[in-house]
Amino acid sequence: MDSEAVAQYCRSLKGAAEGYPFGPETLVFKVGGRVFAILGGQRVSLKCDPALAQALRENYPAVSAGYHLNKRHWNTVELDGSVPDSELQDWIEESHALAMASLTRAERAALA
Repeated sequence: MDSEAVAQYCRSLKGAAEGYPFGPETLVFKVGGRVFAILGGQRVSLKCDPALAQALRENYPAVSAGYHLNKRHWNTVELDGSVPDSELQDWIEESHALAMASLTRAERAALA
């Protein structure tokens, strides 16, 4: 996936909102006000379960600790084509799910 395909996929997720809070070069996707993806250039940063985050870094050269983020909970993925699209889509969905899980029941209901 390239950056445009990642952006399109993020937009397709339930309750996704986008903006440029860090300037015109960095597109941020949120759900219920919680960030789940940060897209800048040819890389995307995604929220991740800490145990899985480390495993992904070990198994994929394109995956590194979150750039300027909490390195325990975020991974940055270089969009160089080395990660299969289906894997990257799963990671985006997982990041979205983690952000949704941090919302209150009322906030989740409002997104339905």
